[in-house]
Amino acid sequence: MNITAPLRQNAKRFPDKMAITCDGRMYSYQELNEEVNRLANGLIETGLQKGDKVSFFMKNSDYYVLAFFAVLKAGGVVVPVNCLLSPDESGYIFEQSESRFIFCDTEFERVIAEGIKQAELLQQVIVFPTSGSSEYLNWESVLSENALEPSIEVLSTDDAEILYTSGTTGKPKGAVFDHQRIVNVSMSFVFGAEIGANDRLLHAVPFFHSAQLNLFLVTGILLGTSNVILRDFHPEKAIQAINEFQVTVFFGLPDMYSTLLEVPDTEAAELSSVTKCMYGSDPIDPDLVRKAMDFFGHQQFYNLCLLTEGGPGGVFLLPEQHEYKLGSGGKPMYFTEVRVVNEEFLDVQPGTIGEFVIKGDLVMKEYYNKPEETGEAFKNGWLLTGDLATIDEDGFISLVDRKADRIISAGENIYSIEVERVINGHPQVAEAATVGLPEEEWGEIVGVIIVPKEGETIDEEQLMDYFLEQLPGYKIPRKYLIADSLPRNSSGKIMKYQLRELHISEFEWFRKIPESRY
Repeated sequence: MNITAPLRQNAKRFPDKMAITCDGRMYSYQELNEEVNRLANGLIETGLQKGDKVSFFMKNSDYYVLAFFAVLKAGGVVVPVNCLLSPDESGYIFEQSESRFIFCDTEFERVIAEGIKQAELLQQVIVFPTSGSSEYLNWESVLSENALEPSIEVLSTDDAEILYTSGTTGKPKGAVFDHQRIVNVSMSFVFGAEIGANDRLLHAVPFFHSAQLNLFLVTGILLGTSNVILRDFHPEKAIQAINEFQVTVFFGLPDMYSTLLEVPDTEAAELSSVTKCMYGSDPIDPDLVRKAMDFFGHQQFYNLCLLTEGGPGGVFLLPEQHEYKLGSGGKPMYFTEVRVVNEEFLDVQPGTIGEFVIKGDLVMKEYYNKPEETGEAFKNGWLLTGDLATIDEDGFISLVDRKADRIISAGENIYSIEVERVINGHPQVAEAATVGLPEEEWGEIVGVIIVPKEGETIDEEQLMDYFLEQLPGYKIPRKYLIADSLPRNSSGKIMKYQLRELHISEFEWFRKIPESRY
């Protein structure tokens, strides 16, 4: 089955039911399907051919949904691009994906104008709602009068999406998925989260995140749910949308939960319609989860510990498991096998750190136009995630670090997340990141880049006293660098590879370290 078939079927099954709403525009399933068909037929008339790649440089909207399903019905391949990327970063994806069409919002025309200089195969840019350039097509000009189903045959084995990784270790890579893999992702999520046609989903995370796109939007249309779309996330608007449309399922990134908890007068907010809350993408403090449970007034929370190359897929923690495994990533999603393996590719013992690997019908086909990287990513059918993890006696997986971020000092493995969690707890520190610095005697030592809180000055001796109290000797940072900020990609993730490229001479030695702690 291709992932547009449920939209056609639900137009007959639930013709008058609200499918999507955004900024006051509302579509029933019949209206949504007809508008998708008009755009799909218009794209074909404009020159889109089966297999053509189409980049999306748009914020969340009903137009994003229309374009997404229209491209797929026309036989194209969707390439969601983070609309926070710079022209150079987006241009790399346009070129590497070999995109022939680009959908973008009017506000991003300037970025697009620079980015497309790298896109040699580009044919058309389509702008919503209207373009200020005569070189680009306006949305309305592409729509066809023909609202019938396009004549293009789309198979389950045809490519549907190229999802680009966040690029924390270098240039992003495009993970390729066919229609059947995306259907498998949706079905796995349905079985695990028990979502049904009567649910109403709030789409607050950008659609360029694979979780929001495939787990929630594609799944929602597949089931025939009602979908409420926010163009941007504002906590007050999210609460208002929950109230107005009686949203039942909320998915948010950790910082979204933090900002929701900071909204004044939340005691008056009526959130009882929300029966399921889900979080993921970045590590989250267990205390924040507990506070969010109090905020929403229930404990039906799911941890989605997923990776892009999985569609996304990986492990998830169910509500009842939060009672005794809060902080863990969880157990495998349906249709998925996971392991934690050592260097010999043997399963590690409980509590031992190894590499998290995954296999299943959800996992990507390949990295687009990167055969060497694709070959390195798989071993005996297992995807090597590059994530280090532990597995406990009950089979629960907990991620520890990125393999590339592990520090080996005097033969001891040091995991950056453990050290950073301690440093970030210091009252003068806003945030910190650790890297391995080469050192002749130990091989590597721990270096830390520290961003002080506004108005604070880091007291070296006080900080070292804190380290001596909180960390074993071999994990204590030996050098430090004070910075105004940490380099992040457009998804907000710290780019450790850039930190490892810093000049070692810029780091200062901590002077107050007892020899007994070396």
